[in-house]
Amino acid sequence: YALDGRLLGAPHMDETPGFNKAEYPLKPARLGLWEGFIFLNLADSSPSPEKWFEPLGEKFSPWNLAALRSAKRIEYDVRANWKLIFQNYSECYHCLGVHPELSKISPYDSAENDLTEGPFLGGFMRIASDKSLTMSGNACALPVGNFGDEDFRFVFYYSIFPNTLLSLHPDYVMVHHLEPQSPERTLIVCDWFFNPEAFERNDFDPDDAVKFWDMVNRQDWHVCELSQRGISSRAYEPGPYSMRESIPAAWDEYYLRQMG
Repeated sequence: YALDGRLLGAPHMDETPGFNKAEYPLKPARLGLWEGFIFLNLADSSPSPEKWFEPLGEKFSPWNLAALRSAKRIEYDVRANWKLIFQNYSECYHCLGVHPELSKISPYDSAENDLTEGPFLGGFMRIASDKSLTMSGNACALPVGNFGDEDFRFVFYYSIFPNTLLSLHPDYVMVHHLEPQSPERTLIVCDWFFNPEAFERNDFDPDDAVKFWDMVNRQDWHVCELSQRGISSRAYEPGPYSMRESIPAAWDEYYLRQMG
């Protein structure tokens, strides 16, 4: 096949009556670039990736996402449905009991959301003064953007339907990519990105951030797997969301609209 999908050769098919190479190209797919990430959409009637992200405008430009450099990737095989992972990511109602280390640095009740409907959902949480979400509690790298003093007090969390979780810190960015493997299993690919200039410094310690979130990730995956076991029970009945779980509720509504 050619790079544009045309069939170039099919050995001996010229012997087949009526065979026309032009009638057997590869299926087209929409490919687009957003903030340095490549997105692929296989749906025939969907907008292009560029059109899909158009409502966000320059919202994420302060973090210089396209210029950041990856320092670490960890893959997690989680025995839970992908939707449970989105719901878990979208609230911190569970954080005080599940994430004691995280809650000491970023209070579970400090969240405020600025994207509250549609495919992009989330907002910020506060970070304790002079702290970072790392094992040491200190910043582990140069800032990823040109931030003011107040900007170092916030971490932003956004879900991008249907498979991306974007965590924006002052000193690094963490991205989760979800790949459903079955109704009860999800592969999660997690990457940590840093200011490229940080790699030239002797005090650069990406593991300070990676180890912190690897710990928090595994805490989350554990409760997601417990939730999967719970909803798989024939005795399971869903309950109402807390008033602190508006984003999971908004995510559910958008998912149901997409399912038609």
